[in-house]
Amino acid sequence: MKTVELKVTHRETLGKGYAGRIRREGRIPAILYGHEIAPVPLELDLKTFQKILKTGAGSNVILSLKIAGLKKDNEHTAIIKDIQVDPISDGFTHVDFNAISLTEKIRVNVPIHAKGEAPGVKEGGVLEHVHREIEVECLPTEIPEKFDISVDNLNIGDSLHVSDIAFPAGVVCTLNPEEVVLTVLAPMKEEVVAPTEEVAATEPEVIGKKKEEAVEGEAAAGGDKGKPAAGGDKGKAQPAGK
Repeated sequence: MKTVELKVTHRETLGKGYAGRIRREGRIPAILYGHEIAPVPLELDLKTFQKILKTGAGSNVILSLKIAGLKKDNEHTAIIKDIQVDPISDGFTHVDFNAISLTEKIRVNVPIHAKGEAPGVKEGGVLEHVHREIEVECLPTEIPEKFDISVDNLNIGDSLHVSDIAFPAGVVCTLNPEEVVLTVLAPMKEEVVAPTEEVAATEPEVIGKKKEEAVEGEAAAGGDKGKPAAGGDKGKAQPAGK
């Protein structure tokens, strides 16, 4: 992989206030660390950095940092370790550079690119990227830009594994060879819910109420029992007066 030169400046002033000011001026704060060097605060031009990211290597580009403001140790080979992004503006807010040696192996993530059209997708299946990038170990100069994987033979239920990828000489994947990278899933079936018949609600029978009504009925029917009939005492002898 080709090395790209990037001019940066040693950042002597630290703190959020200064970092915010240089961002408004079109620069971003950064830091360089690793490979037995003390951390070096930096700042760099935002537009220049964005152009570098648009190269074929993307974030795996090998950089030759030229640091202005330092009298010694002002040149380092480095890779981009991390880019912090503002969640609202989506703009870069900070960059971490990792100093490396071109003769020592490093681990980086390389993008996976699916090529072609899977027959399973034509039948309604869904191509799922289980891994959109995979970690490999190699020399910095041997980092692949991406891995192109053909999906032309993938039917529904088929998968491609790490072992199906043709790695260049000197490049070793750190994942299990049986790890699934791409797969074609069957289409989701819509669940049809059968309509349910509405059952008319019936008023529950109140047993106590029914019993009470029965008792009241019986009382009404036998209400005159034991009462003397009209004129029932007529004809009876009256006691003699004293």
